[in-house]
Amino acid sequence: MTDRYTAWAMTAPGRPLERIVRELVPPGPGEALVEVSGCGVCHTDLSFLHQGVRTRKALPLVLGHEVSGTVRAVGTGVDGGLVGRPVIVPAVLPCGECDLCRADLRSICRKQIMPGNDRDGGFASHLTVPARYLCPVPAKVLDDHALWELAVVSDAVATPFQAVARAGVRPGDLAVVVGTGGIGLHAVQIAAAAGARVIALDVDPDKLAQAATAGALATIAVGGVPIKELRQRVRAAAEALGAPPHRWKIFETSGTKPGQETAYALLGYGASLAVVGFTMDKVEICLSNLMAFDAVARGNWGADPLVYPELLDWIGAGRVRVKPFVERFPLEQINEVFDRAHHGGLARRAVLVP
Repeated sequence: MTDRYTAWAMTAPGRPLERIVRELVPPGPGEALVEVSGCGVCHTDLSFLHQGVRTRKALPLVLGHEVSGTVRAVGTGVDGGLVGRPVIVPAVLPCGECDLCRADLRSICRKQIMPGNDRDGGFASHLTVPARYLCPVPAKVLDDHALWELAVVSDAVATPFQAVARAGVRPGDLAVVVGTGGIGLHAVQIAAAAGARVIALDVDPDKLAQAATAGALATIAVGGVPIKELRQRVRAAAEALGAPPHRWKIFETSGTKPGQETAYALLGYGASLAVVGFTMDKVEICLSNLMAFDAVARGNWGADPLVYPELLDWIGAGRVRVKPFVERFPLEQINEVFDRAHHGGLARRAVLVP
């Protein structure tokens, strides 16, 4: 095994990421050393670099939390059988020991580790993470996928997978996905796979066309459309699809102020709103709508690591597709890729490969 590794670190907001070479340290107790196969470029990474969102670990920091790779070494207390296994690294790694974890509230574990935020992440040739919740990838999935393609499962696929499950989407439900970027696109296909009739909303016609290939039965371009008219269009589309007029499942995945305002404005009787996207912008809403409509709104911070095996089963069975929605780039092109992603110049989710 090599004794050094390369990574790209954020040294200051807005500055290009810098290539660094460091000594490869053996994993500590409870940890695993993962050789990175791919790391997806997420809106959160762009928020750290360009939008003033602070990382929890002080800079310099290697970003990247959508990681797939192969375990190369483990520390004490970790099953040695994990070495050599291809794995998904969950975007949020709870401690597994605290009162919240024992109460099955792993997503809000206060000792959780997020690679690329709490410690160095996956825009590197190797990274070290807690081993407890690493998710081995079944051979059936690897029969049809390269391991690098599965990096996005860590967040872009797993997060909407959990949001759809939490919303209780059932066959025949109406699901409205606001924002069909990297996460929203997968929210569309997962809701459709769960049996929902899906309407996708976005300002970008190209993203809406992609959403249609992912399972959206109707798409609506929202740019410049007043909210009252937009509600009418969504209702008309729902009626045309034979969907019920109540209990809509609404997913806000744009991570923008207009998207969040739109999603909240679509609340109706018995609706549920899942806030999956993130923005620093403030949104003014009427909370009384939740009371008046007997509606529910909840946030969704990453995904519980325990959902990953089921999600990989869905991928292995072809219920969820990854391959059409990712694009491979060499890790050395990270600054160019970040710039293109920041300016909306990528049609698919970028995965950086060492």
